[in-house]
Amino acid sequence: MVRALSGPRGRPRGFGQSHLPGARRLESSDVAGRGGMESSDVAGRGVMESSGILGSGDLAGPGVLGSADGAGRDRSEWPFVGVVIATRHRPHLVRRALASALRQDYPGPMRVVVVCDGVRPDWQLASAGQRPVLVLENWRTPGLAGARNTGILAAGDCELVALCADDDTWAPSKLTAQVLALRARPGALFGTCGVEIEYDGRRTPRLSGLHDIGVDQLTRGRVRLPGSGFIARQSALATDPGRGGIGLVDEQGPPSGAEWDLLVRAARQAPIVHVDAPLVRVLWRRTTIDPASCTDRAGTLRWMAAQHPEINGRRPVAARLYGEIACWEAAAGRTRAARQWARSAVRARWYAPRSAIALAAAAGALRGRALHAVLRRLTP
Repeated sequence: MVRALSGPRGRPRGFGQSHLPGARRLESSDVAGRGGMESSDVAGRGVMESSGILGSGDLAGPGVLGSADGAGRDRSEWPFVGVVIATRHRPHLVRRALASALRQDYPGPMRVVVVCDGVRPDWQLASAGQRPVLVLENWRTPGLAGARNTGILAAGDCELVALCADDDTWAPSKLTAQVLALRARPGALFGTCGVEIEYDGRRTPRLSGLHDIGVDQLTRGRVRLPGSGFIARQSALATDPGRGGIGLVDEQGPPSGAEWDLLVRAARQAPIVHVDAPLVRVLWRRTTIDPASCTDRAGTLRWMAAQHPEINGRRPVAARLYGEIACWEAAAGRTRAARQWARSAVRARWYAPRSAIALAAAAGALRGRALHAVLRRLTP
């Protein structure tokens, strides 16, 4: 179901002419929170007043842009941006995320699509105005990937699509900075930005020192780029890689590998344009180290190795990845698998630091809290 901004036959403006095969709707249950949302020209004033989101001095302000390249441009000269926020069981946090999107200083047209995954949509989040908010159910595969793809396809008439997690927030200049960076690079399809980590009462900027990100950086150094900083051409996301596009978020693979997989696929098509400023605030949670989570993490890395041949084809990259898999398998109590992956790491590059760590974990010399500390450092 869709509420607000309905077009002919109840379909919202912003939907593409057709949907990908296999689209379906979910039976929804559980209320995703209540709470009014006042409507104004920019939509969502009530949410912004009550959400306690970033102040104008938080994170990176407009100064990140340097000279105001597009200050004199007419609104219609800026690309239409669709913002996709997928949410599940976070009625209060999603309001903070939505409010931060609505207070962007971006001078061009934009629309926000909130996709509720597995819960009854909160229609009160919907609003009209210059920055309309659509509220949809996830009609694709249950989970974050399916919900994001629902929003990406719903933004079919937008030139660019930006993702935001329901527990993250944006600096006011985030969209403007990224759109200017993309416009300065003809042929660019995908952009990212730096983040600020909020954890245990502290805020720490996490910057990469890069401005262009290719497959090498993503596979060799495992650059950490959360999905809330992603912005891409909608047409590239809606087009399969076999036809020259990036493709949608993978709905069949492990959820924890979907963002990394999307980055690698994007970098194959063209270098990723990175704005190295903390334009996204990420609400961080301590990594859980238990047998189930360790098994899941090892499975994610195995899946990535199978999906992307460029990982296996580079010995330094393979040694790093295989060594990390060995450590996760050892922490999960899967000693035999840990030894197999440790041997693979050694064969790839015996003198790599990760190979030595893998051997120690597989042999049981590195275990308990020491192994957990290593794994936390390895977690993106």
